[in-house]
Amino acid sequence: MAAAGALEMTGGQRAALERLARSHTAPAREVRQAKVLLWATDGVLNAEIARRCASTPKSVRRWRSRFAAEGTAAVGRIRAGRGRPVVLGDDVVEAIVHDRLHTVPEDGSACWSTRSISCIEVLAGVALPQTTRSGRRSSPHMAQFGDTP
Repeated sequence: MAAAGALEMTGGQRAALERLARSHTAPAREVRQAKVLLWATDGVLNAEIARRCASTPKSVRRWRSRFAAEGTAAVGRIRAGRGRPVVLGDDVVEAIVHDRLHTVPEDGSACWSTRSISCIEVLAGVALPQTTRSGRRSSPHMAQFGDTP
């Protein structure tokens, strides 16, 4: 199999990738792909790049082709349809958030704790992360005066 040629990129793209590759706060996926693309620009073979970043040559080829087609916007992005599928509909999540905001726990506590919420949701077969990370405000004590849930 023929070796892939050096990946071509502009000076601005290279600067952005170098900044990302040095980042300590960016997601690890983005840092890893930035390093891969920089090595590809330097002419390193795909197999060697895969070895350096503990990946596969197939992944390296995929990242290179995605970068060639879409530029730096493609770095670290996960394709649609990947990851865990959504289990609950929006109506179910809304009902759970509504209950958290407008009811109190049966154990006499003044407010819901993560543990009391998860106990009830596990019994109901609901995924806690989906309701707590759904972008909805589910903590009444964090609401601003005059906000409506």
